[in-house]
Amino acid sequence: MENKELYQRANTYRQTYFKHDPLTTNRSLLAYIFLGLITLGIYDYYVLYTISRDLNIACSGDGKETPGMVEFIVFGLLTCGIYQLYWYYSVGNRLAANAPRYGLQFPENGTTVLLWVLFGAFLCGIGSFIGIDILLKNTNAICDAYNRQ
Repeated sequence: MENKELYQRANTYRQTYFKHDPLTTNRSLLAYIFLGLITLGIYDYYVLYTISRDLNIACSGDGKETPGMVEFIVFGLLTCGIYQLYWYYSVGNRLAANAPRYGLQFPENGTTVLLWVLFGAFLCGIGSFIGIDILLKNTNAICDAYNRQ
């Protein structure tokens, strides 16, 4: 498939979706932690679902697709959490790769997120939240730029 055709398909998909709702831009780490505790982790999965959904819309046309929550949960269970680490890594890389499309530049990429999530466990789990915060912040920025187009 040629780049022009991919761009046209992505633009059509974006226009179809955008008629309904703009992408979410108000994700916060505090809400992620607080509501995750109250809902026993269900809200955390919802946030990751919205990241996946919004990322697939905002970054359509790059030839990649971020897997949804079914894959995240099932493969995460089957691989004892290794797939989830890969998911964080690939989302961080996809955000960094698509930032220039919107005139943005993220100093963090998938490796940064992965290192915070992995080694953050040694910091009483606090580092993992820093990795999640990077994903939330960068996803909000991409979605905001997408909504302004």
